[in-house]
Amino acid sequence: MAYAIKEIHYTIQGEGYHAGVPIVLLRFSGCNLWSGLEQDRPQAVCRFCDTDFAGTDGPRGGKYPSAQELAQAVARLWPEGAGDVPRRVLCTGGEPLLQLDAPLIEALHARGFLIHLETNGTLPVPPGVDWVCVSPKAEAPLVQTRGDELKLVFPQQGIDPQELLALEFDHFYLQPMDGSRYAENLKLATRYCLEHPQWRISLQIHKLLGLP
Repeated sequence: MAYAIKEIHYTIQGEGYHAGVPIVLLRFSGCNLWSGLEQDRPQAVCRFCDTDFAGTDGPRGGKYPSAQELAQAVARLWPEGAGDVPRRVLCTGGEPLLQLDAPLIEALHARGFLIHLETNGTLPVPPGVDWVCVSPKAEAPLVQTRGDELKLVFPQQGIDPQELLALEFDHFYLQPMDGSRYAENLKLATRYCLEHPQWRISLQIHKLLGLP
């Protein structure tokens, strides 16, 4: 299988449980909830995405003809001399589960990587993924109802955060929706977490650090 990749880079995990941890970001091209083209956004299932995942024109992006070649491109970015620090790769998108498969999981594990995944939860997660973060979208049926972390972009009309607490996740995060109303959304998310302490707040610290 060939893999369409938007970008690969070494960075700091910016969101959720592992915020602040060095990680290789592997962004897959394509999504099943939006084409990534602005002219299609008004008709998309997910209309608030703040990520460019269309095409393969990002840093180290392209069509990788095999799992081995893609895993090697990821491995080349991990710094030498890191000692016993766990190697981590974040598979994200777009929607990575349109492409992430058993051969790639095996190839990344063979190079010593823990595989983190961020998905919209509309597709089942294959065996072998080490950390599963689901970020549900209001108009998309949720298939993956268990994992390590649930991260809800907030607020979303049509999703009651309290109903999500019945799902089988170990950690629950609210992340203020980015955009022109970010300051207001930050206040709303903060207030909600204070009133419902089952939830923790997730901030996009990579943006504060000026990282991609």
